[in-house]
Amino acid sequence: MSRSNSVSPTPFEAHITDLGHDGRGVARIDGKTVFVSGALLGEQVMARLRKRHRHFDEAEVVEVIVPSPHRVEPRCRHFAHCSGCSLQHLDAESQIAAKQRVLAENFERIGKVTPQLWLPPLSGAPWGYRRKGRLSVRNVAKKGRVLVGFREEQNPRFVAEIQQCEVMHPALGPKVGLLADLLSAMDAVDTIPQIEFAAGDDLMALVFRHMQPLSERDQAALIAFGQQHGLAIYLQPGGNSSVHPLWPENPRLAFRIASGDAAIEDVELEFQPLDFVQVNADMNQRMMARTLELLDPQPTDRVLDLFCGLGNFTLPIARRVAEVVGVEGEHGLVERAAQNAARNGIDNARFHVANLFEDQRAADWARQPWDKVLLDPPRAGADKVLEYLPHKQTRRIVYVSCHPASLARDAGILVNQHGFTLKSAGVMDMFPHTAHVESIALFER
Repeated sequence: MSRSNSVSPTPFEAHITDLGHDGRGVARIDGKTVFVSGALLGEQVMARLRKRHRHFDEAEVVEVIVPSPHRVEPRCRHFAHCSGCSLQHLDAESQIAAKQRVLAENFERIGKVTPQLWLPPLSGAPWGYRRKGRLSVRNVAKKGRVLVGFREEQNPRFVAEIQQCEVMHPALGPKVGLLADLLSAMDAVDTIPQIEFAAGDDLMALVFRHMQPLSERDQAALIAFGQQHGLAIYLQPGGNSSVHPLWPENPRLAFRIASGDAAIEDVELEFQPLDFVQVNADMNQRMMARTLELLDPQPTDRVLDLFCGLGNFTLPIARRVAEVVGVEGEHGLVERAAQNAARNGIDNARFHVANLFEDQRAADWARQPWDKVLLDPPRAGADKVLEYLPHKQTRRIVYVSCHPASLARDAGILVNQHGFTLKSAGVMDMFPHTAHVESIALFER
């Protein structure tokens, strides 16, 4: 392959020696790493260079010469150009194995730790699972149509035109193309950049971001679409706080978390359409069961739940312990968590607003002794919290992670600085057919 800086259109042959953390195949060409979209571990492919970088190049598959035995036919017809999924061409068992390998490599390379026990992977329904997300919208005059979808896999600046989505909640997945038809006939077709969707157990909501006020005609069209398809319609003229329902007048979004114990009541959480909720409802239930198993809450326990959000973990834990305190940085989520506690008749859960990426050691909740701690941070992890927590009274920590690198880093801190043992860890397939790795780990001392 040419070593010039220009990108040659001439295909080249490559042997794929690894699967990258983003789901792309990895090859070495003339001593340089090349990430090959659409290629799988062990395959021999013809590839075409797309972009050159100083330390690596990017390419795409033109032809699979020797396929992997784990290659399958993607179910979605938009798979080749939509970035919503990257692993539909890999069988489900191999997807899980790849994610477990990523987690293990991060523990070893970053945290210098290894769990005493690998937990069996958690997985659920692989299709129709996605209950929350954001669709991009673009009116393309040259094509004479409106595009609604996720970003293109090969060029994230562009919107991938899709008619249906196989991983999206069935209340919306088959109807993505109908959204494009709806917007094409609206006056505001050029000033609606995105549509967010969020589903509760009984209702799917669509939030239309609009840069200019909507005409009465457009509002009527949105209402009619919602009525026809049983969808709640929200408008967002500005920031998150501007979101308000258009139809019906008072929609209710909520989901239940089953206790799994006949002696313990289920929990129901209400939420707003832009609130953070776990994308996969089935996996949220499975994750909850595993979290409770690892945390082992006892009637006398005092538990601290950091990055608690709406109380997804806090309230089920509260049913089982003496006291639980949830801490979250977003005021609206904390407010709704407290409301959810009251709505469920839970009086032993308290909530605090605090930016957990700033030093909070002077806060009352941070100075108190806690028997057990639950961590569920965003991608950045919990290293700032671990500068002053946990105290010596804490004997067990369960860490739910959406990013294996930050979990591995924080695991090293807990083991090497706080004297914990990494007892067990494993992956949870929250996002089937993507390279996203959700995981859970138990620490004890």
